[in-house]
Amino acid sequence: MSYAGSRVVAVVNGKGGVGKTTITANVGGMLAAGGARVLLIDLDPQGNLAEELGYAGTAADDDGQALAQALAFASPVSPRTGIRNQLDVLVGGSELDRAATSLTLRGHTDPTAAKTALADAIAGYVDDYDLVLIDCPPGQESLQQAALAAARWALIPVKSDASSRKGLLNVARRLDAVVDINPDLDLLGVVLFGLARNARRVSDTARAAIADDLGAPVALFTTAIRHAEAAAQEARDRGLLAYELEEAVLAAPKWYERLRGTTAGKAGGEGPRSRSATGLAEDFQALGEEIIARISARESTTPAPAPGGTP
Repeated sequence: MSYAGSRVVAVVNGKGGVGKTTITANVGGMLAAGGARVLLIDLDPQGNLAEELGYAGTAADDDGQALAQALAFASPVSPRTGIRNQLDVLVGGSELDRAATSLTLRGHTDPTAAKTALADAIAGYVDDYDLVLIDCPPGQESLQQAALAAARWALIPVKSDASSRKGLLNVARRLDAVVDINPDLDLLGVVLFGLARNARRVSDTARAAIADDLGAPVALFTTAIRHAEAAAQEARDRGLLAYELEEAVLAAPKWYERLRGTTAGKAGGEGPRSRSATGLAEDFQALGEEIIARISARESTTPAPAPGGTP
């Protein structure tokens, strides 16, 4: 029996700060802007997806209360619509800490129910989307297991340092913990995050080390997400995705237009300035295309899990 939706991807690593939320938001946003219907699930009590997408502190942001109640008490939960065109979100936040505690306690008496709590919560609509991305917390084992039990694929972002790669081992343990109820769960791939564009030797060394850890070089995505801290921070501060920041930067007045006072009809004089947004947006676009290509290739050779958890 499988509980996983056929195009549900858990973005997971046992370590924080490796780009899970940024990848979830930007890949999801890019694909939605291209016409796909996308659902993002924020399963992290930190709720950082709200900042990435710009809805933090708005009426859409319930700090994870509705999702937490769905996980803990099987209450109905519906995605927030209109976050972006074609992009819906199950909102996360600090209320998920309570849900994690509840799932941990339930796991002692009914481990299957604890693991399938998320899959059960989204079963009624998950197949209405072309792609579902779950932003997993780095800790909270019960939430990670719930995400993986609901997913068909695991996508693992890592940085090039050895500490970040250790998170791969934690993911492997989480996979083992849910394989009994979700035998269709498979590794979609590993993506390098935060690489300096001129650090070719570092990139090659990291790729070789990860391939050795996994025993499967093919698991590595060709696309890597570059280090562009200024663009990433400005995007987060403005609640924009990388491609939206790129558009805003290109539309903003040039320095000489501001100097000459010839900015009529353009964005204000203090518009976005992070020129590296263009390259960052290109990386997310390439990663999104590679994710869809991998899923499509696997689907063409492997039957998808039956919907609704039927054998």
